[in-house]
Amino acid sequence: MAVALQSRGVFAWSDWADMLGEEIRKAQDAGDPDTGATYYRHWLATLERMVAAKGLTNPETLARTYDAWDRAADRTPHGTPIELRPEDFR
Repeated sequence: MAVALQSRGVFAWSDWADMLGEEIRKAQDAGDPDTGATYYRHWLATLERMVAAKGLTNPETLARTYDAWDRAADRTPHGTPIELRPEDFR
Protein backbone atom coordinates (compact mmCIF):
# COMPACT_ATOMS: atom_id res chain seq x y z
CA MET A 1 0.00 0.00 0.00
CA ALA A 2 2.85 2.38 0.83
CA VAL A 3 4.49 1.68 -2.52
CA ALA A 4 1.22 2.28 -4.37
CA LEU A 5 0.60 5.57 -2.55
CA GLN A 6 4.13 6.76 -3.21
CA SER A 7 3.93 5.83 -6.89
CA ARG A 8 0.73 7.91 -7.12
CA GLY A 9 2.55 10.91 -5.70
CA VAL A 10 0.82 10.98 -2.31
CA PHE A 11 4.22 11.31 -0.62
CA ALA A 12 7.91 11.27 -1.46
CA TRP A 13 10.16 8.42 -0.36
CA SER A 14 12.32 10.88 1.54
CA ASP A 15 9.27 11.87 3.61
CA TRP A 16 8.47 8.20 4.15
CA ALA A 17 12.03 7.42 5.22
CA ASP A 18 12.09 10.35 7.65
CA MET A 19 8.80 9.33 9.26
CA LEU A 20 9.77 5.65 9.43
CA GLY A 21 13.02 6.66 11.12
CA GLU A 22 11.02 8.66 13.66
CA GLU A 23 8.78 5.66 14.37
CA ILE A 24 11.76 3.36 14.88
CA ARG A 25 13.54 5.84 17.17
CA LYS A 26 10.33 6.34 19.16
CA ALA A 27 10.00 2.58 19.59
CA GLN A 28 13.64 2.22 20.59
CA ASP A 29 13.23 5.00 23.16
CA ALA A 30 10.26 3.05 24.55
CA GLY A 31 12.36 -0.11 24.88
CA ASP A 32 12.03 -1.87 21.51
CA PRO A 33 15.18 -4.03 21.24
CA ASP A 34 15.30 -3.42 17.47
CA THR A 35 15.90 -7.04 16.56
CA GLY A 36 13.93 -6.70 13.34
CA ALA A 37 10.95 -8.59 14.71
CA THR A 38 8.91 -5.39 15.07
CA TYR A 39 9.96 -3.70 11.84
CA TYR A 40 6.60 -4.13 10.09
CA ARG A 41 4.79 -2.71 13.11
CA HIS A 42 6.86 0.44 12.59
CA TRP A 43 6.06 0.31 8.87
CA LEU A 44 2.33 0.11 9.63
CA ALA A 45 2.50 2.91 12.21
CA THR A 46 4.32 5.05 9.66
CA LEU A 47 1.73 4.29 6.98
CA GLU A 48 -1.09 5.22 9.35
CA ARG A 49 0.61 8.48 10.32
CA MET A 50 1.40 9.32 6.71
CA VAL A 51 -2.14 8.82 5.38
CA ALA A 52 -3.56 10.77 8.32
CA ALA A 53 -1.08 13.61 7.75
CA LYS A 54 -2.10 13.70 4.08
CA GLY A 55 -5.79 13.85 5.01
CA LEU A 56 -6.63 10.44 3.52
CA THR A 57 -8.05 9.15 6.80
CA ASN A 58 -8.40 10.06 10.45
CA PRO A 59 -7.92 8.29 13.78
CA GLU A 60 -11.65 7.53 14.09
CA THR A 61 -11.75 5.75 10.73
CA LEU A 62 -8.61 3.79 11.56
CA ALA A 63 -10.09 2.70 14.92
CA ARG A 64 -13.36 1.71 13.25
CA THR A 65 -11.47 -0.34 10.68
CA TYR A 66 -9.37 -2.07 13.36
CA ASP A 67 -12.55 -3.05 15.17
CA ALA A 68 -14.18 -4.29 11.96
CA TRP A 69 -11.09 -6.32 11.11
CA ASP A 70 -11.11 -7.91 14.59
CA ARG A 71 -14.77 -8.89 14.23
CA ALA A 72 -14.14 -10.37 10.79
CA ALA A 73 -11.06 -12.25 11.97
CA ASP A 74 -12.91 -13.65 15.00
CA ARG A 75 -15.55 -15.31 12.82
CA THR A 76 -13.12 -16.58 10.16
CA PRO A 77 -11.76 -20.13 10.41
CA HIS A 78 -7.98 -20.43 10.43
CA GLY A 79 -6.56 -20.63 6.93
CA THR A 80 -9.55 -18.95 5.35
CA PRO A 81 -9.26 -15.46 3.85
CA ILE A 82 -10.72 -12.75 6.06
CA GLU A 83 -13.57 -10.87 4.41
CA LEU A 84 -14.86 -7.59 5.76
CA ARG A 85 -18.63 -7.17 5.62
CA PRO A 86 -20.67 -4.02 6.09
CA GLU A 87 -21.95 -5.30 9.44
CA ASP A 88 -18.34 -5.45 10.71
CA PHE A 89 -18.32 -1.64 10.67
CA ARG A 90 -20.93 -1.16 13.39
